[in-house]
Amino acid sequence: MQSVAEFDNVGLRYGTGSETLTDISFTLFPGSFYFLTGPSGAGKTSLLKLLYLSLRPSRGAIRMFGHDTVTMTRDRLPGFRRRIGVVFQDFRLVPHLTAFDNIALPLRIAGITEKDLQGPVSEMLSWIGLSERAEARPAMLSGGEQQRVAIARAVIGRPEILVADEPTGNVDPEMAVRLLQLFAALNRLGTTVVVATHDIHLLQEIEGAQMMRLEKGRLSDPTGSLKHPPRPLILKN
Repeated sequence: MQSVAEFDNVGLRYGTGSETLTDISFTLFPGSFYFLTGPSGAGKTSLLKLLYLSLRPSRGAIRMFGHDTVTMTRDRLPGFRRRIGVVFQDFRLVPHLTAFDNIALPLRIAGITEKDLQGPVSEMLSWIGLSERAEARPAMLSGGEQQRVAIARAVIGRPEILVADEPTGNVDPEMAVRLLQLFAALNRLGTTVVVATHDIHLLQEIEGAQMMRLEKGRLSDPTGSLKHPPRPLILKN
């Protein structure tokens, strides 16, 4: 089985300081679901940035979709990034676009016609409970509503890998589970999902998800589970 991502002894250093990430090695498989955990400052966001190709490592090798991204020329990176859905902690919605248009943005970039994107975007708005807020711009939305729009935008194009940084941090527990259901549904369609979270209750919602834990910039995987294809995923009720 070809991997979605492979990290081999990756290190990351900002400037001349000590390494933020040290000797990170793991393999992510297609159709797998991972929770990335660890204390604040452990390096979770930095690891995610390497995954969605926002940063290059200071050392080591990274392969995404079978290609070496460390030595890849910059003009090839945008094509690879379009295969990755990202949910940022700070949302990064386009301020002058409505909720509908923010969600539709990846489909328009992919060349989907206005006629064909109306249904999927409207269905997504209904799923996240924002049908009545479709014409609202980000400044008119609460933090939790902006988070839901950001998640919908990340998943609507059915990316090959979804990377989410604390995606439920601004929503209530009921909506957090609902959003997790959305991730699980996308995962069942074949998308590899990586969710960074400190919410232990969220970890208990999915049976079969694999855990990646960072401690002081180092990955702890005592079971070796990150070297094997995923087990069947079960969403608990």
